[in-house]
Amino acid sequence: MQMVRRQFLHLAGAATALFASPYLVQAQGQAPKIGAPPPRSARERLEEALARIADQKGEGVRTCLTVYAQAARSAADAADARARDGITLGPLDGAIISIKDLFDVAGEPTRAGSKVLVDAPPASIDAPVVRRLRAGGAVIVAKTNMVEFAFSGIGLNPHYGTPGNPADRTRVPGGSSSGAAVAVADGMCEIAIGTDTGGSTRIPAAFCGVVGYKPTKSRVPTEGAFPLSYTLDSVGPIAKSVAGCATADAVMAGDDPWTLEPAPLQGLRLGIPQGLPLRDLDQTVAAQFSDATKALGRSGVRLSDEPLPLLDDMVRVNSKASFSVAESYVLHRERLATRAADYDPFVRSRIELGRALPTADYLAMLRDRAALVRAMDARLADLDALVLPTTSIVAPTIAEVSSSESLTAKNLLVLRNPAIVNFFDLCAISLPLPRAGALPVGLMLVARNGHDRRLFRMAAAVERLFAA
Repeated sequence: MQMVRRQFLHLAGAATALFASPYLVQAQGQAPKIGAPPPRSARERLEEALARIADQKGEGVRTCLTVYAQAARSAADAADARARDGITLGPLDGAIISIKDLFDVAGEPTRAGSKVLVDAPPASIDAPVVRRLRAGGAVIVAKTNMVEFAFSGIGLNPHYGTPGNPADRTRVPGGSSSGAAVAVADGMCEIAIGTDTGGSTRIPAAFCGVVGYKPTKSRVPTEGAFPLSYTLDSVGPIAKSVAGCATADAVMAGDDPWTLEPAPLQGLRLGIPQGLPLRDLDQTVAAQFSDATKALGRSGVRLSDEPLPLLDDMVRVNSKASFSVAESYVLHRERLATRAADYDPFVRSRIELGRALPTADYLAMLRDRAALVRAMDARLADLDALVLPTTSIVAPTIAEVSSSESLTAKNLLVLRNPAIVNFFDLCAISLPLPRAGALPVGLMLVARNGHDRRLFRMAAAVERLFAA
């Protein structure tokens, strides 16, 4: 058994150094530097995270809605004791993890960023994802803030406050996993677990300058996560590195051990989707994306412009209502009948759009989407991945989304590109581009359903290229 546990450390090539520091990931094949300080203990790293959460000058109050300080200290001490005995529960043993406010934790209500569920019956058991994290030795430090019921890509929360973007505190963090991205970027945890229905891990990752992953939907169980859309919801990590996301994803998926080795960039076939994904890019995103594709081309990547008429079909299917609108209304209609005033007005207005959708139209949406998912999978068969901007704009200021009209317009722009991935049941990762003083911009790599490991290998190579 001890040998199996040790073998699990080979899940990622950088796993041995992954949690030595919240800011350090050992490069593939790179030996530790002579004279480098020894890896810090889980307890030391936890105390640093707790100090950042408690810092009154920081965003901890708005980022972490529940802090598990005592339980986390016990878990960290247990991880350190195992490490001294040469025992490990896996590559996340001792890692400082936060979880989004919509995951069930036994004995407490699952708020999902709302006031409506504060007095809900407590969860009887942990969500499967939470159980897997605990079984792997993860130290769960906090539950992070989010858009109420996960229904916006901007990141605002009128109930608990909006965490300021680490790159510019006057700007939004992105959503719906807003607190997750801020917690990682600000060092309140090493890896944050979020959900992604239309970009909710990748948007905040792009806005905050970190890495966000959306897996193939079926890869990680969504039970015990308060739903937005049963059709589109997925569970994914946010971290400072591809290795961090790959490690967390594998543990949550119950994956077999594997080694993350960057794929060769030479000859890699990346398609740039034309039309919708490249429309209305702001100046910063357009310039950064252009620079990124040029760098990829110089590295030997084979880039091609790819017309994708299937995106027009997606727009047609969503013309009456999105799956999130249709399915969230069914979930919330009884609460809305009695507690509508307790909802975030913007979230409530989006949910209520589902009131007028006939059942026949919803069933037609399901049928048409299934056909389009198959068609997109066939269309991408000759490509290794698509490459496109994660979002068409940088993070807007909080003032820029202060009105319902401006919030609606920015939300549509922010969700447009990442939502493609959920609709077509693909997997995707958002990587931070070199900033050169600009606001963070995300580069999204998108691969076929089930090609998660291959996508991580490509992402690790691109990450290394941009770090050079």
